[in-house]
Amino acid sequence: MVHYARLMNVQAKRAALYAVESQQRYFHASCASAAKVALSRFDQDVYLPYEKLQKNLEVVKKRLNRPLTLSEKILYGHLDDPANQDIQRGTSYLRLRPDRVAMQDATAQMAMLQFISSGLPRVAVPSTIHCDHLIEAQVGGEKDLARAKDLNAEVYKFLSTAGAKYGVGFWKPGSGIIHQIILENYAFPGLLMIGTDSHTPNGGGLGGLCIGVGGADAVDVMANIPWELKCPNVIGVHLTGKISGWTSPKDVILKVADILTVKGGTGAIVEYYGKGVDSISCTGMATICNMGAEIGATTSTFPFNQRMADYLASTGRSAIAGEAKKYQQSVLTADSGAKYDQVIEINLDTLEPHVNGPFTPDLAHPISKLGDNSKKNGYPMDIRVGLIGSCTNSSYEDMGRCASIAKNAMKHGLKSKIPFNVTPGSEQIRATIERDGIAKTFKEFGGTVLANACGPCIGQWDRKDVKKGEKNTIVTSYNRNFTGRNDANPATHCFVTSPELVTALSIAGRLDFNPLTDDLTGADGKKFKLDAPFGDELPQKGFDPGMDTYEAPPSDGSKVKVDVDPKSQRLQLLEPFDVWDGKDLTEMTVLIKVKGKCTTDHISAAGPWLKYRGHLDNISNNMFIGATNIENNEMNKIKNQVTGEWAGVPDVARFYKAKGIRWVAVGDENYGEGSSREHAALEPRHLGGRAIITKSFARIHETNLKKQGLLPLTFANPADYDKVQPHSKISLLGLDKMAPGKQVDCEIKTDGKVDKIKLNHSFNEQQIAWFKAGSALNRMKQIAAGKN
Repeated sequence: MVHYARLMNVQAKRAALYAVESQQRYFHASCASAAKVALSRFDQDVYLPYEKLQKNLEVVKKRLNRPLTLSEKILYGHLDDPANQDIQRGTSYLRLRPDRVAMQDATAQMAMLQFISSGLPRVAVPSTIHCDHLIEAQVGGEKDLARAKDLNAEVYKFLSTAGAKYGVGFWKPGSGIIHQIILENYAFPGLLMIGTDSHTPNGGGLGGLCIGVGGADAVDVMANIPWELKCPNVIGVHLTGKISGWTSPKDVILKVADILTVKGGTGAIVEYYGKGVDSISCTGMATICNMGAEIGATTSTFPFNQRMADYLASTGRSAIAGEAKKYQQSVLTADSGAKYDQVIEINLDTLEPHVNGPFTPDLAHPISKLGDNSKKNGYPMDIRVGLIGSCTNSSYEDMGRCASIAKNAMKHGLKSKIPFNVTPGSEQIRATIERDGIAKTFKEFGGTVLANACGPCIGQWDRKDVKKGEKNTIVTSYNRNFTGRNDANPATHCFVTSPELVTALSIAGRLDFNPLTDDLTGADGKKFKLDAPFGDELPQKGFDPGMDTYEAPPSDGSKVKVDVDPKSQRLQLLEPFDVWDGKDLTEMTVLIKVKGKCTTDHISAAGPWLKYRGHLDNISNNMFIGATNIENNEMNKIKNQVTGEWAGVPDVARFYKAKGIRWVAVGDENYGEGSSREHAALEPRHLGGRAIITKSFARIHETNLKKQGLLPLTFANPADYDKVQPHSKISLLGLDKMAPGKQVDCEIKTDGKVDKIKLNHSFNEQQIAWFKAGSALNRMKQIAAGKN
């Protein structure tokens, strides 16, 4: 805490250091600019950090005296204090200096609102905002984009002006999905980046460690405070053989999800290695890393190789590739003999194409078993919509391979039997596939090319072909398929697979079609099999950048005005949360005891609620509306323990808050899996919650809860979950003596009976200070004011 306090005091006294000139000086010193290779074409005065990483690793290696994995090299190379940092996998909290911050528009609103409330004049690291989440898919790309610009004008103006004022680059709506923009422009081998989206790990396809976080973490990094991460374990995935035929990179992560499940990667980085790696394109590696978020992994990465160098060259970054090659063995590849906490073996020669789902991304079906499994489980066999693209699978290679399948079918007189939607990942991909005729092929095939945005993948889909509650099946090349995720219909069975299989299944229109073995009947009545897909890894004519959609911040944004209308329904300046009063939390009411899976989608729904991401009070009206109440197996219907009446969860929470009644929520395993959205932590805090008690937490959500001054606690004995009843009263005792590694005493009072149990937590001393201050942001202000 002394180091943290000293750092914040310096910041408070030297606010002027956040001007552009000081930002450049900081990076010149910390990123070892001797090589003079720019971080990106947008960061010409910030340089690759390889020399510094190598020096830090020399210090760490002398201390640890053992071979290091690739992910350890990147992490430890970014340590704030490599000589003194405690380093133990799964135990230590690392203090790190990330190279950059990336935020998508839905989460950037709250991140920038928090940064504004910090009082700092300018961000201290290269940072960007990407407008991709607020564009709803309706009829097609151009019209949907125009509509979104009109509907979200207030939010886009806020983000643009906030970016200009505080030194943050702004990618306008239509630019593309954040993760694709990062891969095309900012990612590089050895990068350490944090992003306010759970699929930030996409950048691992270029050999970086790109980690999803909440907005409060982004504020720390933008404020020049070392970022804290629990030292991850490392899971090695050893790839042998070679990808070919219908098997795609997507099948690698679908298989890994089958093996590890949605929580098997929690607290770990997944690191791929072996001879099989070289058979996967750079964008294919990004696909694998992207969907690693679905197994709870901190992030995923690959060692630097020629496929990455080729992609860097194709995207105008040959100088970065050349510099990376100099450090390939010392920094960008695991040491020989490096130890992994777990090793998974996958032979790409025998890996079968997979389709995962419905309702969870780890329920795997090899394509040869999908039909039988679907019939046995009563899944709707007719597919209603096929969707390809998204941040996971919208590369040039993906689009080309799908176009080859579409051409093959049309040669026999067939088109997609069902609506077929295509989401380009970026403006660059859209422009390139338009130029090269791929988009034309999709349209002839019966497809609709949507806007360069997240769209249906995150629930931004104005779907008209089914009614809510109507049982149906869709297949997508997306990454996530929780209940109601895509279209807000809990009866939609969403299956996640490769874009190639989505295309093939869309031609047949049924789940029991296997393109590897089954015939189709052409328009001439003759039987034929689809050829295995093929496509160029990179465009032969190079990428077409399309329209210029980037807005650079001015060198001095101090005169830029950022307005938030007090009457706005979309944006709301933040008020500090209350400081802990130093007393135990006694006789707390149970707001809701959640049954089964509770993702951040269940806690804070997306879709139509995205419009309120900058207005904490309005978006709090979606709190827990998707969670199942164990008392009645219903969603958004709980009993008010004071009045005895049944009402919606947010309504009861607001009643308790108005009466000064503190409450707790109780959850099951892997609570908070899924998106990085910190609103799932902000909303309970805003509406009077004090603690969330579960069997286990997902990593990002647990951190988000801590950042907002809540107590995420776990049952020392998971069976104690059953002792809590919806009408129980819960007390947390001895909080003034709360310490790292020390259990919290809990009393559960039910119908006059008291059960005394123990609760675990993962707080360190700094995080306990966040709780006592009321939030991490409050603590930052305390330290800046000299209140140590």
